[in-house]
Amino acid sequence: MSDVRGQFSSRLGFVLAAAGSAVGLGNLVAFPVMASKNGGAAFLIIYLFFIAFICYPVMLAEISMGRKTQRNPVGAFSELSGGDKKWHLVGMLGILTPFMIAVFYTVITVWLVVYLKEIATGGLGALAEEATFGELVAQPSLFGYLAVLLGIVFFVLLGGVKGGIERLARVLMPTLAVMLILLTIFVLTLDGAVAGIKYYLVPDFSKMSLTVVNGALSQAFFSLSLGMGILITYGSYFGREDNIPQSTRMVAIADTSIAFFAGLLILPAIFAFDPNTNTDDLSTSSVGLIFSFLPKIFLSMQVAVGYTGASIVAMIFFTLVFFAALTSLVSIIEIPISCWIDEWKFSRKKAVLLQAGLLLAFAIPATMSLGMVDFFTNFTSYGGASKSFFDLVSDVFYETILPLVGFTVCIFCSYRWKMSGLSEELSRGDPDYEGSLLEKYINFSLGTIIPVVLLVVFLSTVYQIYL
Repeated sequence: MSDVRGQFSSRLGFVLAAAGSAVGLGNLVAFPVMASKNGGAAFLIIYLFFIAFICYPVMLAEISMGRKTQRNPVGAFSELSGGDKKWHLVGMLGILTPFMIAVFYTVITVWLVVYLKEIATGGLGALAEEATFGELVAQPSLFGYLAVLLGIVFFVLLGGVKGGIERLARVLMPTLAVMLILLTIFVLTLDGAVAGIKYYLVPDFSKMSLTVVNGALSQAFFSLSLGMGILITYGSYFGREDNIPQSTRMVAIADTSIAFFAGLLILPAIFAFDPNTNTDDLSTSSVGLIFSFLPKIFLSMQVAVGYTGASIVAMIFFTLVFFAALTSLVSIIEIPISCWIDEWKFSRKKAVLLQAGLLLAFAIPATMSLGMVDFFTNFTSYGGASKSFFDLVSDVFYETILPLVGFTVCIFCSYRWKMSGLSEELSRGDPDYEGSLLEKYINFSLGTIIPVVLLVVFLSTVYQIYL
């Protein structure tokens, strides 16, 4: 069975794949805007605090559960609980959540492909118009792009852990990092970029509030792929004697660095090309900023570099975002595939084909949710507003469920698996862990402070979205 499941070839392979799952739309777009609107460097300090003291311990717990059991979230919760059915159900939530997030991410990635095609064919000017996004996402031609995208994704997944997921991450993650750094250097050399740097990096503690603190934790938690079952599954592919704490730190540093550099790219670009921009009008939504606002910023570059130059820069940026979305999408879809292989004893090929059919069945109505079909466009209502099928999937599984799953992981590791079991697994490959300050902090916080914080975030999100 281990040959069917596969394993990362090295610690570097694990780090790149885990970082690929973590780096996504939130890092490249939502984080810079949230930071700029909520105190700049002050927000960044709070964000880094949460990464180190809240998210990092949860990452260690999820990866340890996966490596200890060599199974997916369902199998990990079941095995470590001795077959307790209620924990089996928690594991099922850890499979359902990434599956539905994959639906959301698939639709977003299809839009990115459409935008890349439009920019490549000289359509940057049209993308900058207010009505264009609504028109593009309601076109039946999206299904053609959907078929091509899923063909690429499932071809990668057929390659398995080492030949598919790891190989993709080894190519795309370094490429993404180089593209981001080069594009950032280009933007920082432009007139007016300094104003954006100051806006981003000079702390403004007057903007701090409980809402901002809650937003910082939510962004940090979501950014690192916590609560999705990804790290449990990737932990099951991790070498038995590899160092979990050290590798996890590398993943967190890589993910945070991408988010930080994205801020150095986007905010200076906004100030350089449109100094009159009112940043309070920027949407913290990744979708709104990418598809509605940034094309206008790139188009304004034509004054300095011409229309072709502006299109090239826009093409590079959207390719960057596409790479981030693709690595995340592959990682998310792998979670249910690992469940079909472990629990149902499917071959990888059969599991991939099953997942392809299930994802297509949900991705089609989600694609039709933005004006193409009225039934899916006005699917339900809550929080005082009409919601599409796409909105429902995003709100429930992308915005709400993740901190709840993270909460259950903390409770499970502290009171069901016990901290002694977690410490034993973390000590494998890291003999310095036992008796360290890190062990003492995790043994204390994972069953006390961290679950309380995550539960508050969950309840706060429910209140904001649904009530």
